[in-house]
Amino acid sequence: EKGMKELVSDLNVCSKRGLSERFDSTIGGNTVLMPFGGIKQRTPIQAMVHKIPMLEGECSTVSMMSYGFNPYILEQSPYHGAYLAIVESVAKLIATGASYDRIYLSLQEYFEKLGDNDKSWGKAFSAVLGAFRAQMELGIGAIGGKDSMSGTFEDIHVPPTLISFAVTTDELCKVVSPEFKGRGHEVVWLRPELGEDGLPKAESLIKNFKLVRTLVDNGLVAACYTPGFGGPAEAVFKMAIGNNIGFEFDEGVSMREMFGYAYGSFIIETSKNIDLTADMKLLGKTVSRESIGSKKGRVRLLALNALYEGKLEPVYSCNIKTSDESIPEMIYRTRSDEAPGSTVDKPRFLIPVFPGTNCEYDTARAVEKAGGEAEIFVVNNLTADHLKRSVKEFAAALAKANVLFIPGGFSGADEPDGSGKFITSFLRNEAISVELMKLLNERDGLVAGICNGFQALIKLGLLPYGEIGVQKENSPTLTFNNIGRHQSKLVRTKVCSTRSPWLRKASVGQILTVPISHGEGRFVANTNDIDTM
Repeated sequence: EKGMKELVSDLNVCSKRGLSERFDSTIGGNTVLMPFGGIKQRTPIQAMVHKIPMLEGECSTVSMMSYGFNPYILEQSPYHGAYLAIVESVAKLIATGASYDRIYLSLQEYFEKLGDNDKSWGKAFSAVLGAFRAQMELGIGAIGGKDSMSGTFEDIHVPPTLISFAVTTDELCKVVSPEFKGRGHEVVWLRPELGEDGLPKAESLIKNFKLVRTLVDNGLVAACYTPGFGGPAEAVFKMAIGNNIGFEFDEGVSMREMFGYAYGSFIIETSKNIDLTADMKLLGKTVSRESIGSKKGRVRLLALNALYEGKLEPVYSCNIKTSDESIPEMIYRTRSDEAPGSTVDKPRFLIPVFPGTNCEYDTARAVEKAGGEAEIFVVNNLTADHLKRSVKEFAAALAKANVLFIPGGFSGADEPDGSGKFITSFLRNEAISVELMKLLNERDGLVAGICNGFQALIKLGLLPYGEIGVQKENSPTLTFNNIGRHQSKLVRTKVCSTRSPWLRKASVGQILTVPISHGEGRFVANTNDIDTM
C-alpha cells in the first residue's frame, strides 16, 4: 500500500490531465485514441493515433507516434539511457497494436555545453553510441532529429538527454487502447531476456514485438501497456483507473519486481486464455473489487486516484468543485412536426471561414456525409477593400444557401476579451443580416454554430430569440468555464428537447457523448429566459 501511494504521487507518474486538457484533442475529427481512455477518462494513452485526414471519403490508415525518455537512467549511464529510450518508444507503438516492420525514429538530443571538457564530450558520445546500437540491433533507423549542445547556464547543466520519437502507420482495426476492458480477465507479463549489461537482448525484443502483434491479429489482446518509469506497478494502476476495474496480483509475483524498471516488456489483458511462452508469466486477474493488491493486502483505486490527481491539482487543476444541490430536470417531450416550405435534394450549407477558424473541413465532411452540399467561404480581411468584397460575395452566397453553418476555432484569437466578436460584427453587416433573416423567415432555412459559431449566434440574439438584436446587460451568454481554463474532453450530454430540426432523430432523455474544446463553455441566462426556452 505504501509503495503504491508513493508511486502514484511521484511527479514522473502522477496525472497530467489538468495540463493535457488545455490542448484540443479532437480537432480534425480523426482522433482514434483520446489522451485518456476508459469511461472515467483517466488511463493515459502511450501513443498518439489519428486517421490520415482526407477531404473526401474515409481512410482506415492511421498514423502513430510515441516517445521514450528516462532522465534518471541517462544521468547514470547515457549509453543505457539512450538505448532504452529507443526501446521504450518502439514498445509503446507495439503496445498500441502497431506492426514492428514499419517503425522509424526521430531523435532529440540535448546536452550541456561541451567545450574542452572530456567528460562532457563523453556523455554525448556514449548516448549517441547507445542510440546507434539500438538502431542497428533492432533494424530501425532514425530519419530525422535535432541536436542541442547549449544546455548550460552558469554552473547549472541539463542532464544528458536523448529522447526517442517512434512513428509508423498501420490499420485502424489493429489499434489497442491501454485501459482494462473487463473483469475476470487474465493479465500476463511478457518480458524480454536481459544481457550481461542489463539491457534487453535485441533478438528477444524483436521476437516479443512480433508476438504481441500476432496476439493482436488473433483478437486476443483486450488492453496492453508497456511499463515505463514506474514499472509494472504503474502500468497496472493506470490500466485500472480508466474503467475502475480492480486488479489482483498472482501469488507468485514478486512485489519488488513490480516497482522496478521493465523496459521492453508488456502487460497484456486478454479475455481469452492464451498459451504462456517462456517469456510470459501470469501477472494476475482483473476483479470486480475496485482495488489493487493481493491476498496479503489491497488499496482502493479511489484512494490512489485521489493522490494521483491531487499531486498537481494546485498547479494544473483537473477537478471542479461541485455542489450537491440537485439540478431541476428540464424535459420537453412535445415534438415539432413542422416541415420546411420548400424541399431540395441536397441542402446547400454555407460554411464561413474567419481568421482563426479551425474546423471548417470537419464541418464540411460531416455535412456531405449526411447528404448535404458544403460550400466553404473564406472571409478575406487582408485589407479593408478585401473585407468589403467578402461582405458582398458572402451576402450573395447566403442568398443561395439553405443553411448557414458557422464552424468553431479561435476567431480573432478570441480577442478582445472573449470569442466570436469578429464573426458577430461581420454578420451584423446590413447586407448580410438582411439575407440571414430572409433565410430564416422567408426560405425556412436553418442556422447552426459550433464553438465560436455558437457564441456568435448568442451575441447576435439569434439564440435564443430567433432574430438579430442588440445584446443587453442581462442577455444570455457563454462565459468562462467553472474550472477556470480551457478544457478538451468527451462529455455526456442529455437531450432535453427534440423541437430543434437538428435533433429530429434524437430521443428525449437520450445521452450523447460529445467532444468539447473550449474555455468559454458555460451558458448563463436569467430565470425568465431559461423558463421561456
